[in-house]
Amino acid sequence: MKKFLLPAALLLLGQAVPAIAHPKLVSSAPAARAVVRSTDVATLAFSERLMPRLSGAEVTMTGMSGMANHGPMKVSGVRTTVGPDGRTLVARLPRPLSAGTYRVDWHAVSADTHRITGSLSFTVR
Repeated sequence: MKKFLLPAALLLLGQAVPAIAHPKLVSSAPAARAVVRSTDVATLAFSERLMPRLSGAEVTMTGMSGMANHGPMKVSGVRTTVGPDGRTLVARLPRPLSAGTYRVDWHAVSADTHRITGSLSFTVR
């Protein structure tokens, strides 16, 4: 009987782990390190459903021709929503981004209520 209980318990534990896993960034558009034409939206897809009120993103311009002596500049007016699938974080910009290098700093919370953070950079030509 003991030989049966241990494998059964391990099997149940193994199945429970995904239910309490933290969300992971699966993909993004623009992709990390991508070079793109101007865009007015950044989309981040996660492995888990997100809690909309606790998840979000900011966009910062980190580089621009002629900007060598200036620090990063936060893009104002970014509106962040969670898409209909519940797993996609959408950062809408008030206007298309001009040429430069940008960083998206994001935070996401799923049902496990643990906040995770990350960032990715891309370039607009």
